[in-house]
Amino acid sequence: MKNHIIRLAMAACALAGSASALEAPLTLPAAIDRALAANPGLRAASSEALAQEGAIRQAGALPNPELELLREGRERNNRTTTAQLGIPFELGGKRAARVGAARQERALALAALDALRAQVRADTVAAYYEVAAAGERQRLSQELVALAERATQAAVRRADTGKASPLEATRAKVAQSALQIEAIQATRELAAARIRLAALWGGDPSTLALAQTGAIDPPAVPPLAELEARLADAPDLRRAVAGVAHRSALVRIEESRRVPDVTLIVGAQRESSNERPGEERRAVLGVSVPLPLFNRNSGAVLESLRRVDKARDELDAERVRLHAALSQAHGNLAAASDEAALVESEVLPGAEQAYAAANRGYELGKFGLIDVLDAQRTLVQSRHQYLKAVAESYRALADIERLVGPAPQEKP
Repeated sequence: MKNHIIRLAMAACALAGSASALEAPLTLPAAIDRALAANPGLRAASSEALAQEGAIRQAGALPNPELELLREGRERNNRTTTAQLGIPFELGGKRAARVGAARQERALALAALDALRAQVRADTVAAYYEVAAAGERQRLSQELVALAERATQAAVRRADTGKASPLEATRAKVAQSALQIEAIQATRELAAARIRLAALWGGDPSTLALAQTGAIDPPAVPPLAELEARLADAPDLRRAVAGVAHRSALVRIEESRRVPDVTLIVGAQRESSNERPGEERRAVLGVSVPLPLFNRNSGAVLESLRRVDKARDELDAERVRLHAALSQAHGNLAAASDEAALVESEVLPGAEQAYAAANRGYELGKFGLIDVLDAQRTLVQSRHQYLKAVAESYRALADIERLVGPAPQEKP
């Protein structure tokens, strides 16, 4: 009995914790912090950047010396044994070139990490407002179902009293069923939006409860000139610049390989023979230098130079792409914001008033059911049009943040 009570208490605590997690309001900054801290793709990119520290350490390592042991002759009294140590010396700045290339590769990895962080942040903003818009769409759908239910009840009463044909009651029920289907679709869209948002940090979508509820206003439209000024520090552009620097560092590596390395050989030789009793010892000192007669690494140098040209062309192409994409995203944001403002200020009030008047007039017998259904359809379309425009505006804003990165005051 005691164990049963304990299990019940633990279950109650779990339910309470689940309820509190569901009720905890999630603000947009909190959602961004979660995504930046726990996004799997960001963790992988961070691990890649940390791995470059090991690459830098390895690039600065000196070459190992080489120990060589030679023995000539099989008989003990007629044998020559030579032990020598080869110490390589890198010339031409090879070690410095390797370290420089490794550092540029780390800078490239960090630039890629920054670009991915900007993308995750923008995806979080878009997903957050998608959840908010889906929640508002669900709430409005439920309100419309309640209004349609009132209209259906009025049609049934008029049909029962003989003031209207039973066909009108059937039409009203069909219209109510259509709105109920839209409410079900809105609930499904809300669940899908929650899944997309929670997937950005691997969270549980069933526990999401946004602090942003109710009506959603479209975001402000920043000036295009201000956004273009921020393009100079755009994450994708910095990654392309880092790519050029990395390719240039690889050129220095290939050029340094034109200079042959020198190996200093030091050792000792011990010789014994039947002709001379005892052992004779001699010091061994030498130098080994490759002769660059056939391979001067010219092909590799040419390849690396052409890859630098390619990286610079990609940088120019990235600048053009960013400017074009920014202009398009800014235009989408302005158009969606203007559409949302127009629908909110002119279309929605008129549609709501028309539906209220048609519904009231139908109850009083002044209008027919067709008028009510037309007004209802117009109201539904207007509300959906407004929510769609708001969602489009935040998607465009997310596209802008992907391109130029977060505003300076929003950077961590």
